[in-house]
Amino acid sequence: MSETAMGTDWRAWQESWDRQQEWYMPDREERFRVMLDMVEATVGPEPRVLDLACGTGSITDRLLRRFPNATSTGVDLDPALLTIARGSFAGDDRVAFVTADLTDPGWAAGLPYDSYDAVLSATALHWLRSGPLATLYGQLAGLVRDGGVLMNADRMPDRATPRINAAERAHRHAAMARAREAGAVDWAEWWALAAQDPALAGPTAERFEIYGEHADGETPSARWHAETLLAAGFGEARAVWCSPSDSLVLALK
Repeated sequence: MSETAMGTDWRAWQESWDRQQEWYMPDREERFRVMLDMVEATVGPEPRVLDLACGTGSITDRLLRRFPNATSTGVDLDPALLTIARGSFAGDDRVAFVTADLTDPGWAAGLPYDSYDAVLSATALHWLRSGPLATLYGQLAGLVRDGGVLMNADRMPDRATPRINAAERAHRHAAMARAREAGAVDWAEWWALAAQDPALAGPTAERFEIYGEHADGETPSARWHAETLLAAGFGEARAVWCSPSDSLVLALK
């Protein structure tokens, strides 16, 4: 990334985030494709979307490129990723961003709408432990309109298959090591680069004050997510896509 891009080009920062995430999840674009397929299948091509724990706006970016008449509200607490998101979508009146802590009972008070056609999240809610996540699912059931949809794509291992899990993990990490040798940037290095950018140095420092170095969350199974969403008030829920390590769970209101 050039010095100019690091300082002023928010799109370049967003793309660098995507590349860093793809190092961990080479099937990332496939899960986004299926997610948007199911948005269209359930609520149509002009949805009002809540991009939950939106980060740099990766879902919103793909949503608007595929569905130009969609609208999106991105919610996150990370000041650095939100800085990139706001810079990337500056001037786009289809998009709004809200700073909120999803563990705060009143987090939804700042949303611009009372209901949404779709709530979408990817590779983010594992930062929450299962208790707070179940509470969040209950809150989201009240935000999704009748007939609307919630989708969460994340690491959802099945602990009943430890040998399969170990084989998948070893294979994935070997591929990551090869990519790293070829110059791929990992999580820690990406944040180190962000801390060197004058526009992101302050938000990055604030981000680590909020979160620390590591997540304190959990990665329950896809079955747990589906059962918890049903208990929260959704009418149907199941996985609609999976890789050897990750799943996309869809809940229909």
